[in-house]
Amino acid sequence: GIKWMSSLEAKYEDAKDKKPTAEKLERLRRQKINRFRNQHKISVQGTDLPDPIATFDQLQKEYKIHPKIMENIQAAGFRVPTPIQMQAIPVMLHGRELLASAPTGSGKTLAFCIPLLTHLKQPRNKGFRALIISPTRELASQTHRELVKLAEGTGFRIHMIHKAAEAAKKFGPKSSKKF
Repeated sequence: GIKWMSSLEAKYEDAKDKKPTAEKLERLRRQKINRFRNQHKISVQGTDLPDPIATFDQLQKEYKIHPKIMENIQAAGFRVPTPIQMQAIPVMLHGRELLASAPTGSGKTLAFCIPLLTHLKQPRNKGFRALIISPTRELASQTHRELVKLAEGTGFRIHMIHKAAEAAKKFGPKSSKKF
C-alpha cells in the first residue's frame, strides 16, 4: 500500500533512519583505522588487534607509560612514531606476540624497548628480569645504548653481556646459577 505522511513526518522519519547504529560506528572506526594503516604502509595480520598510535602522547594517555620514559623519548628528539612503532608498541603493550619486519633505521629498537620497560613497571633487586638476544655484537651495543637512554632516571639497570667469563667476574661466580 501507499503510506501518506506530511512533510514534517517525512523529515522526522529521515532523521530517525540516519541515527548511527553501534555497528555502523564500529565500521566507520575500522575504516578510519584501515585508512591510517594504508597511509603509513602498515600491514597487519591477526585478530582483535589494538589500534595503532599516531603520537607518542597517546602512549601516556592510553597506556600510562612511565613519565620519565616519556621525557626521555622527547629528549632523544623523537616527535612522531615511525610506522613500526605506531603498530608494534600497542600490540606489545596489550601482551600480544609479534613478528615485525621493517627496514634498518625504522625504529624497531624503540618499538620493543618501550613496551619492555613498561611491562617491567619498576626496578627490583631480583636479578635479570628481561633478556634481549642479538645476533651480532654491534646490534647488541646499539640496543644497549638505546635502552640506557630510554631508561635514564627510572632506576633500571641495563647490562650487556657478551662474554660468559666477563659475566662471572662482573656479577659473581654464582651468577650463572642465580640467573
